[in-house]
Parts: sequence; C-alpha cells; structure tokens
Amino acid sequence: MKHTMDLKNKRVIIIGFAKTGRSLTRFLLRHQAAVMVNDIKVREQFNEDLSALEREGVTFVLGRHPHDISRQADLILISPGVDPNLAALTEARKQRVPIISEIELACRFIDVPIIAVTGTNGKTTTTSLIADMLRRSGFSVFMGGNIGIPLITFVYDRLQADYVVAELSSFQLETIDAFRPHVAVLLNITQDHLDRYATFGDYCAAKFRIFMNQRADDFAVINSDDARCSGVIAKLAAQTVPFSGVPFKGEGVHIAADFFYFQQKDGSRHVYSQSNVKLVGPHNRENLAAAIGAAELCGGSPDAIQESLDQFQGLEHRLEFVREIGGVGYYNDSKATNIDALLKSLQSFPGNVILIAGGREKGGEYDILKDIIRRKTRMLILLGEAQNKFYRLFSALTDTRFARDMNNAVEIALQHARGGDVVLLSPGCASFDMFSDYEERGRVFKESVRRAAARKEFGEAVSHE
Repeated sequence: MKHTMDLKNKRVIIIGFAKTGRSLTRFLLRHQAAVMVNDIKVREQFNEDLSALEREGVTFVLGRHPHDISRQADLILISPGVDPNLAALTEARKQRVPIISEIELACRFIDVPIIAVTGTNGKTTTTSLIADMLRRSGFSVFMGGNIGIPLITFVYDRLQADYVVAELSSFQLETIDAFRPHVAVLLNITQDHLDRYATFGDYCAAKFRIFMNQRADDFAVINSDDARCSGVIAKLAAQTVPFSGVPFKGEGVHIAADFFYFQQKDGSRHVYSQSNVKLVGPHNRENLAAAIGAAELCGGSPDAIQESLDQFQGLEHRLEFVREIGGVGYYNDSKATNIDALLKSLQSFPGNVILIAGGREKGGEYDILKDIIRRKTRMLILLGEAQNKFYRLFSALTDTRFARDMNNAVEIALQHARGGDVVLLSPGCASFDMFSDYEERGRVFKESVRRAAARKEFGEAVSHE
C-alpha cells in the first residue's frame, strides 16, 4: 500500500513525546522535515536530555498546547494518547492543517501486506498469535503498533518482512486517512474509554474505521457472535471471514467442542485441536479463532498453526499464572482494564475466586458483573480510586475488603485463601491512580506474591490489617 509522502522541508508538529513521538522525530529528521515537538510535560519531566535533538534542529514547545500552534505547521502528527479534541487540534482543523496518526504516516512507506487487529479486548494476544503462526509457517513478520513498538520503526530501521502485523487502538484509528490493511481483524466491542468518547457509538465508530479503505480483494475477519461487530458486515467492501461459536456456511472459523474448524470457500476445511492449548477462558478461544482465520488467509501452514496453538504460552499480565501457594493459584490479569475484560476473566474460572479489583474508572456498565461476582467470588479486595464505587455495588454480594496498596491486597488474600481457591488480580479499571501503567501494576502484584510465598515458606506471620 506504499504511496510515499514527501516530507522534505515540511513544517511538521508532533503532539505527544512518548515512545511514538520519539520514533516519529527520528524518522522526520531523516526525511529533512522541520520538526516541532509539543507536549504538556515540562522539560524537567523528561528522562532524557533534549538538547541533542535541539542541536539537530528540533524545536520544543513544552508545558502547554498553544491553541494557535497549527499556524506554524504543514502537517500535525498526534501520538495515540493525545485527545483529538484539544483546542489546538480544533484550531488546526479550522486552518485545514492535515492531522494524522503515526500509523497513517507509516503506512505511506510500507509496501508489504498489513494485518491489523483491533477490538476492546484481546488485541495483543491475537496480534502475537498471528505473528507466531506466520513465523512458524516460514514467513518473516514485523509486529508493532499499540503492542509497544511504533509502526514507523519498521520504516525507520529499513526492515524487511513478508507481513506487518499491527495492533491498533481506537485512538490510533481516529486519525487514519489512507491506511488500508489487507486483513483487518475486529475481535469484539464492549464499553471502554467512555472517559474519552462522548458516546459508546463514537467509540464503535472509531473501531470500524479499520475497514474504511479496504477493497474487494481485502479481508475482514469479524466476530459474528458480537452483535456490534456483525452489524457492520453488510457495509463492508472487503470479503468477510467470520469467526463464531456456531457453525455456518461459507469461509470462516467456527468453534465446536474441542476443535476449531477453518472452512474454505470450496467447502473443504482444516481442523485444529484445542486439547493442548494453554490459554484459558472462553475469550481466548475467540482470540485463537480470529488468529487462525487471519493466518489461513495469509498462507499459514495448518501444521504450523496447530504447533502455535499447542505451544503459545500467553502473554504477561493477561491471565498469567504466577505461582501456587498452599494449593491456591495466583493469576495476574492486570491488562483487564475495563469491565468486559474483568467479566471474561471471571468466566475463565469455575469459582472460589478471591478477586483483587479497582483502580481508575473508565466508565461502563458495572451491573453486568453482579451475577458473576455473586456466583464466583469468595472475597473481593478493593484498590484505588474506584474502591468506594465497587464497595457500594458489590459488598452485599460477597465478603468485601479494602486494601491500602497491592502488597496489602496480596496479604489479605493470603490470609483468607484456602486450598482450591484462585487469587485473581483483574482490576476492571485503569492503573494510573497508583501505577505508571498496567504493566507496572502487574509486576508489583507478582513481586508481592513472591514475597508472600517466601514469608509463608519461612513461617513468618502475615498481617491483614
């Protein structure tokens, strides 16, 4: 899909100077653009010396977003975390200054097929699975996007690959223009980021943009069991390849008993066993089905796909088994940053769950959790800003405790857990009230569990104040 953009001597403003902003800066300098970086942070908040970039010609405007900054720009690039409704961006639109995302810029320089994955939950797992299946099939693959490696890295580092597999958030999709994936995967859509979007419909519309430039020779892999996802099928130009828990006619993937079936257009099919799959939970069955569909469409070998299904261990902070202490399993699902992810996490266990939840709210319908919390949790341990809301909603349903911090939460769980229980960190909230991100939260949980195991092993007393 390569259609290179001429950047030489263009005045380009990058808004947001985290990992993506830094990668964009290096790329633009190579292409001889005049680069200005704008970030709400002040200079002292950055963990690097900015003077080296200033010597290369980069101008920094820090500590605020001037509303008229667009008057100095031919192009504005925004990082994924930047609110597109900033006054500075509203003014830029009035001035008709193009505003695009990093993935939009990157795609202008990428000339290999792109497989793009979006959805509320399961993006990183599915993206990683597709990359793994294709690599085992003998293809070279670059994996990037919202997964932590900016897509522009592929271009800047002059990498070669047969496929680019990209995880995309709704934030990244908001400002695409020509971005066109050969295979677009939509996993699910549930309420999330309602602190960012005015309505749930706006959030859905951002997700659907992944399909907007596809053509008849492209593919849309869609969860047909999700009403919001399936509702868009009739509007698509691409060939639809559904995945479902119900058999259907035509090309796609369905799940039945302990098998996945990839059905081809001619009616033949490839059958994949789930007997050795290590990922737990019904949501991961959907992720696996979507990955099978995408890998098959890109020429993945059935033997290699089965090998990936059997050997893929899952990812850190996503229903990650930490260890067992006294017959109790401890699981880190810190990536469960919304209500639907928490619901699916609880669905992965038969019961006797001591749930550690809470953090910074992102909106959503909490009532959908009531039945499963009543049925499956023995105790609810609450952290962070959402403690009081969780307590009001769920304390009548299960034994509910407050924790000062993660270490205290693990201590409470250790004190009350008994053989056969599961201690599950699945917050259902963002982490930013107490941690830098969900990864730090997960690491702190795992370290707390390790310390608790050591204390128990050496017979030390455990406080549960």
